[in-house]
Amino acid sequence: MLDNTAKKALADGKSIIGTMTMEFNSPEIGRVLAAAGFDFVIIDMEHSSYSLETVTDLIRAAKSKGLNCVVRVADPLYHLMARTCDAGAQGLMVPRVETKEQIESVINAIKYPPQGKRGYGIRPIHTDYENMALPDLLKQMNEESMIIVQVETGKALDNIDDLLAVGNIDVALVGPYDLSINLGVPGDFEHRSMIEAIEWVIHACKQSNVAPGIHLGDVQSLLNWHEKGMRCLTCSSDLGMLFATAAANVKKLKEGISPGPKPKAATEEKAPKAAAEEKTPKAAAEEKAPKAAAKEKA
Repeated sequence: MLDNTAKKALADGKSIIGTMTMEFNSPEIGRVLAAAGFDFVIIDMEHSSYSLETVTDLIRAAKSKGLNCVVRVADPLYHLMARTCDAGAQGLMVPRVETKEQIESVINAIKYPPQGKRGYGIRPIHTDYENMALPDLLKQMNEESMIIVQVETGKALDNIDDLLAVGNIDVALVGPYDLSINLGVPGDFEHRSMIEAIEWVIHACKQSNVAPGIHLGDVQSLLNWHEKGMRCLTCSSDLGMLFATAAANVKKLKEGISPGPKPKAATEEKAPKAAAEEKTPKAAAEEKAPKAAAKEKA
């Protein structure tokens, strides 16, 4: 059974780095992300067209390279959450959480008794055919499962202390787009109300021993929030990273092959000066010779 190293790192007070996949359905994507060094991947079933069968294939490939998989479900409904866990997810990310009852429903769907009410449905994708006594297996499955709740509304901000007090929550993750829309400042992540809201989530998480998280496309913004206390850093997405890298490469290539004079390289501009400075001892002596002869005549 694959250890949930991302969850363990957070429990130890460390920070983790992940991304989201929502466009590409090739199982190879998980292997690529693992090779790139990500700690976890969120497979999106809220806004993507992924089927449960596709999600199972993505999880199986990612797990083969040791990459922890969290699945974002569309709603905190038992049949959506429990089946996703049965498909192999090591954690759930639940959007638009606003009440204690919603969090309790998440716990019931992902945890086996006595912590929750999840029905038994353990498959080889969970155990890797490891033979374990059922009590030990259920205990380990509960310990390894990860719960991420998304803070995306003003109501969630108002109830944040009560939400986190329920327990069993590993991460409270800010969904900046939905939160900014809900606060009346769509897409303005630098607005004072957004900054205050995100800082409030960080403060509440520290008080409840829950890891604060955020999902952003800009690396520097993630690092800035990490300095303020964010520990679960979700960077861009499969499509976002492909587009950004592709666009940057094409721009650089077009600049290199476009007609017209090319800017001189720094080394070329310095070359004449360097050549003038680097004179041979013989040349230097010949320059001094006329000056010496003139002094002798005087």
